[in-house]
Amino acid sequence: MVEHDQSGTQAQFAPNARMTRSTMSETRIDSPHKTADVRTVTFPRGDAQSFITEMKRRVHAYFETAGISQKANTRMVLKTIIMASMVAVPYLLIMTNRLSPWVMLGLCVVMGIGVAGCGFVIAHDALHGAYSSNNKINAALGLVFDINGGSSYMWKITHNVIHHTYTNIQGIDEDLEVSPLLRLSPTSTHRPMHRYQHLYVLAAYSMTTLFWVFVKDYQYLLRRDLGPYRKITHPKGEIAKLFVMKAIYYFYIIAMPLLFLDVAWWQVLIGFVAMHITSGLILSLVFQLAHVIEGPVQFAADEQETMKDAWFVHEMKTTANFARTNKLLCWYAGGLNFQVEHHLFPRVCSIHYPAISQNGVPYHHHPTLWGAIRSHWRMLKIFGDPHAAPFAANT
Repeated sequence: MVEHDQSGTQAQFAPNARMTRSTMSETRIDSPHKTADVRTVTFPRGDAQSFITEMKRRVHAYFETAGISQKANTRMVLKTIIMASMVAVPYLLIMTNRLSPWVMLGLCVVMGIGVAGCGFVIAHDALHGAYSSNNKINAALGLVFDINGGSSYMWKITHNVIHHTYTNIQGIDEDLEVSPLLRLSPTSTHRPMHRYQHLYVLAAYSMTTLFWVFVKDYQYLLRRDLGPYRKITHPKGEIAKLFVMKAIYYFYIIAMPLLFLDVAWWQVLIGFVAMHITSGLILSLVFQLAHVIEGPVQFAADEQETMKDAWFVHEMKTTANFARTNKLLCWYAGGLNFQVEHHLFPRVCSIHYPAISQNGVPYHHHPTLWGAIRSHWRMLKIFGDPHAAPFAANT
């Protein structure tokens, strides 16, 4: 139905990616030495341009009428301070070495909540270029991702470019292959353990950020093929940044507590793992509830590598909102429960998603958080069946 506003998502915020406005089929990642080969998947323009135009008009009219910026406002800045403080303050209190081990453990859990919140509120918006109209501010705030152990460079490739362009397309969208422990698509490889994935999924999700900071980014860096890219190479500067920021993270989060705290090494380890269990579980649930849930569909390209729907329509069919009236969740999750709005207008700061939510526009929505979680659980159970019917191409 709708042509993707290419100026607003991938090309702007993944510095090494460039896309065509019409088909997004010429995506590539550049390096100082060579250009990656790209699997070309084409989205047709579709025949609902009036619908597209009207939706964009409504959003632009809201900001023009209200006389406000699409970027962060005072409330967003306040949230940023609170989320950053939920990580920094507990860490500094722990490092005073004046607290009991049990209090330290509790503060590690608070840090985990803060780490997830920093991802939702600060890093996610900044790396999409949605936080500020100043790219330097976005880049600086995007470092929050690196400071908390991830690679902002790899995230911009796998999330901003691949996931946002090829949402729920098996074989391209890396979010459908997050772990061999989980089968998130009926066309993914089935392993016997997947029959029980709905039973151990929370344990798997709790390991997400641990896997991220120690394994995932390095795996992506070493892979020659990533999403639609083949024979990919990365800029030396980004490689150096990844290793330097990882070293800084390991030093302040592991080495310094081991060196300066009067607790046993295993107590430091318990606190570190508790923080990551908390952040991993929260992050995984929020992101998975937007796509692997009852309602959104998974697609495959046809033999000509062409999708049935225009990109805008594809996003609405493969994405879901949930718990839109849950004020605490909306505040904490940075509006990511308004996932439809995020995918259609990724340059708009998440603080505005509730206001630009489109009335009268059909989309997938689960009214409550627990309802969405139960729906995700049911989908995991279905995909755990080796006989789950695969989605036909372009159906």
